[in-house]
Amino acid sequence: MGDYKLSAVLRGHESDVRSVAFPHPTSVVSASRDFSVRIWQLQSEKPPTYDSTIKVQGKEFINSLAIVPPTVAFPEGLVVSGGKDQIIDVRQPSKALDDNAEALLLGHGSNVCALDVSQDGALIVSGSWDTDARVWQVGKWGSESTVLKGHEASVWAVLAYDAATIITGCADQQIRIFQSTGKLIRSIKTGDVVRALCRLPPNHPSGAQFASAGNDAVVRLWTLDGRQVSELHGHDNFIYSLTALPDGRLVSAGEDRTVRIWENNECVQTITHPAISVWTVAVCSENGDIVTGASDHLVRIFTREPERYADPAAIEQFNDDVKSSAIPQQTMGNINKEKLPGPEFLTQKSGTKEGQVQMILEGNGNITAYQWSMAANQWVSVGTVVDQAGSDGRKISHNGKEYDYVFDVDIEEGKPPLKLPYNASQNPYEVARKFCEDNKLPLTYLDQVTNFIVQNTQGATLGQSSGQGADPWGTESRYRPGDASGTQAPSQPPTPKPKILPQRDYLDILTANHKPIFKKLQEFNQALVNDGSKGLSFNPSNIEELGAAVSLLERGSVKDIDTPAVDLIVKAATEWPEDKRLPGLDLLRLLFAAEEPVAYLTTKQNVLHQLATSGVFAPTSPPNNTMMAVRSLCNLFKTDIGRAVAGEEFDQIHEYVSAFLTTSNRNLIIAITTLYINYSVLLTGDNNADRVLSLLDDLNKILHNAKDSEAIYRALVATGTLLSLDSDFCEAGRDILQLPSAIYAAENQAKEPRVKNVVAEIRQKLQG
Repeated sequence: MGDYKLSAVLRGHESDVRSVAFPHPTSVVSASRDFSVRIWQLQSEKPPTYDSTIKVQGKEFINSLAIVPPTVAFPEGLVVSGGKDQIIDVRQPSKALDDNAEALLLGHGSNVCALDVSQDGALIVSGSWDTDARVWQVGKWGSESTVLKGHEASVWAVLAYDAATIITGCADQQIRIFQSTGKLIRSIKTGDVVRALCRLPPNHPSGAQFASAGNDAVVRLWTLDGRQVSELHGHDNFIYSLTALPDGRLVSAGEDRTVRIWENNECVQTITHPAISVWTVAVCSENGDIVTGASDHLVRIFTREPERYADPAAIEQFNDDVKSSAIPQQTMGNINKEKLPGPEFLTQKSGTKEGQVQMILEGNGNITAYQWSMAANQWVSVGTVVDQAGSDGRKISHNGKEYDYVFDVDIEEGKPPLKLPYNASQNPYEVARKFCEDNKLPLTYLDQVTNFIVQNTQGATLGQSSGQGADPWGTESRYRPGDASGTQAPSQPPTPKPKILPQRDYLDILTANHKPIFKKLQEFNQALVNDGSKGLSFNPSNIEELGAAVSLLERGSVKDIDTPAVDLIVKAATEWPEDKRLPGLDLLRLLFAAEEPVAYLTTKQNVLHQLATSGVFAPTSPPNNTMMAVRSLCNLFKTDIGRAVAGEEFDQIHEYVSAFLTTSNRNLIIAITTLYINYSVLLTGDNNADRVLSLLDDLNKILHNAKDSEAIYRALVATGTLLSLDSDFCEAGRDILQLPSAIYAAENQAKEPRVKNVVAEIRQKLQG
């Protein structure tokens, strides 16, 4: 049996299709941001055509859907839907639009973003932006729901695994397994936001029992006892939806415009859509067909059975739509147009895996994305890359002015996005505030929009879900309030925030665009080869070894990296010419966050001494090199052995960074203040008065000189955490270091609510 091909395109929705179900070979159910749920019935078989009936028409967007299978009590089954109005609508599929629902389930306090039903049809499970999951008994509509407690952010995915077991996926980066009674069985830390879950068929070849996926673009297979069995790599962006075919193959859909079919841990087919996002995917358990819903308002069905193929003209139209679709450059990462190959590449080189994407510079100057098809054994055009702000340094016009960036912001569901213009010289907070004021948006958007600007213009923000910092190679994304934040709906009143001080968690800086880093390292190595620098350059086997190490870093398997590869990274970071060290330093930063390489680097390599003797902490060093080295020091606090090294080498590290306390380089001062936060947390367990006072003195200088609001905020958090250690430090800060003057200067420089909040806490401490 061959690849999946288009079977039918279902047109009727007026906005993004956020959830689909395929309960029977002749019917499909879909939910949309156009406030409706539709049931599509097969009208003719060759080619398949469908007609739809609207079953739910609300006043808010609907983005979650589940089907209760036929039971004795409900022989037709039930359609369950939820969305922004916080109400879960349960109705019989044969009832007319004007008929009353079977039940309206109330209890959630925000957008209902996830629904599932147990296989026996007895339980409905829901997840919401309100940070709760709930279990409802089908037919016992008057009963109270069971709340599954403990989530610390939006519950993006729910799975009724069986009658007794519920699994949830959360924006707090954890999977939780509950009994249906509400008792928590176990929590599994995943490393990133979880957006999708699915049950695997019994006796799955992998031995796993369920799968998860989310923001890190990785599909993970798990057993119920919390053991990760394997990882599936191939997607290039958020994965929104997962489902399993009856034979055990997995199907995933996401922000990279693709649906991918997985078999034996390999992607065997990629179906690219002419849309920005493929929000949802489901399968028909009886015939194995696939249905998808996307941001272009369309529902599509795909099949492997020739008798259910769409007519050839429809298939050709679909392929042409994909080829002619515009791909926002911001979704493709940082593209260097001058380095792209020409069309001749497509006939000279084959792809290495299904779904691999290659950018080609066409003769007319356009950039076209091609995707490798293993089945066709050729490169297939999947769209033209559209230049976006920030992609190559050119300005973009908006309302008669020139900007570095013009972002799309989806605020009103079902309506065109708002434009958010921004210049790199502007204060992100002030731009976000004006944007909210101009568009009459609630202030609850303010922090989200500010963080979005910072993240997508190479900034860094304290308190991100993974403590991430800027990516020096540049990454960009589309912003949808609520989706990216993992918090409850912006329209809800903000909950009271807990005290900021003292900071209790270490911050790491682990964001990385691994492939561009490795590509840049290869370019620099080739330059060394061309210059005849034989002693510094790497040979092909070295490059192959480094490529394997980068792949292991990308997969999170740092412990499997061989020490010779670590030595090569250290060499590139410390021995190469200064203008070529950044990719080596970037890889070294990632190594510093893992136990095994830190143990090797600090004992066998004495890497801190090598960094110092390389000149990276000299005043003449390129600021980006110094910044990356300081980020490496920040990541030491990720592991026990790293924290021990940071403690033992405090005096040396302090000497390294103290020369840069008044730097005007934004990323460098943010890295330094992050390091000082980590030391302040470390000192809560080792109250060393000399070190505390030394750090407070440095922070005093930073607060008097810093101009960037993020650096100021981090410096204040570090200061407040140190002052929390002992009242004697508060007295010294007030009377000897004159900290009140620095606090006043910082507050006047960065007039933001978060700064005012932490300043208020510090002043309270200083006043005793």
